[in-house]
Amino acid sequence: MQQSRRVFLVVIDALGVGAMADAPDYGDALTCNTLGHIDEQCPHLNLPTLQALGLGHLLPLRHVPPVTQPLGQVARLAEASKGKDTTTGHWEMMNIVTEVPFPTYPDGFPPQLVEAFIAQTGCGGVLGNKPASGTTILDELGPAHLQTGWPIVYTSADSVWQIATHVDKVPVPTLYQWCEAARALLVGPHEVSRVIARPFEGQVGAFKRLSAQRHDYAVPPPSPNTLEVLHQAGVTTVGMGKIKDIFCGAGLSHHVPTASNAQGLELLQAAVAGALPLAQYAINPHSVAALNPNAGAFYFINLVETDMNYGHRRDVLGYGQALEAVDEGLAALLPHLGADDLLLITADHGCDPTAPGSDHTREHVPLIAYSPAQPGDVLGTLHGFGHVGQRVAAWLQVAC
Repeated sequence: MQQSRRVFLVVIDALGVGAMADAPDYGDALTCNTLGHIDEQCPHLNLPTLQALGLGHLLPLRHVPPVTQPLGQVARLAEASKGKDTTTGHWEMMNIVTEVPFPTYPDGFPPQLVEAFIAQTGCGGVLGNKPASGTTILDELGPAHLQTGWPIVYTSADSVWQIATHVDKVPVPTLYQWCEAARALLVGPHEVSRVIARPFEGQVGAFKRLSAQRHDYAVPPPSPNTLEVLHQAGVTTVGMGKIKDIFCGAGLSHHVPTASNAQGLELLQAAVAGALPLAQYAINPHSVAALNPNAGAFYFINLVETDMNYGHRRDVLGYGQALEAVDEGLAALLPHLGADDLLLITADHGCDPTAPGSDHTREHVPLIAYSPAQPGDVLGTLHGFGHVGQRVAAWLQVAC
């Protein structure tokens, strides 16, 4: 009996590999280079699995030199879309090119939007309304939030409306309702790519965001796209981590939540080994019943901590350690991949931890494609993140 084909797509969030030529148009220097600067400033960076796969062929790296023959097919991808954010990057992987960038708010949101939000939610007022680091603004405004109960509303250089509330002051379901109200308001010229719920806990001076209860309310992706085409062809499509939020569930048969990179990698290893109990993660049982078990499976996971915990916080050493943990996780699953399996590793944008500010950077991203059934190769620079989705569809023998 022939084994069904499988693809495992791993997005190492914000792992840029060098500035794109148009980086200055996005406020970034031509010297921005997430991986290059991490390699440069970390005294030790041990990435043996990614090195063997061919990462060192994409840019000069002190700790990750090229190998004689990479195990994977490796390339740098240049983004075709207008933007440098999560939604734009992930959508383009599934062959959705964003021609008009989502709106951003470097001076905060317009008063009429904020007033409408306050009126519709009855929250009494808001704190912040400015671009800020998610952890810095908790230190700054968390005490006032605990006194007033008003939500902390903030944005970044990305197209996001973020709402942070303390779980002891505002119940998480209420925070979600406020985010849904914001999402309904943000239409037309103010249609931001994501509204993000940011619940947190802890005491003044020691606040901690609750990643497992974060929730993103994204703009629905345009149709058709690769994810939807795969699903319609009967492929089992499994979103892990924040993939369901990014695509609003469109084109997904299953959703596997993750609370950390470590948990995500453990669940991915279970999927590769055939030990993930998919039935409990079904989004729509009726839709799952219509899948074709012979059409194969597509697992799509985002490992967010490199971006959220280290890139935005400009923590070079922490970012390096997070990469090493990802490398170890990849090492554990490689031996279990068979000839009908394809592993893809990429990123959605950059977030150079040595750059000024706390925002994403406009960079190329890596593409590593590995299967025991195909030889390694160095492919240079390719235009468009859509090469990712094209490889997924080709491997699963679905016409897109």
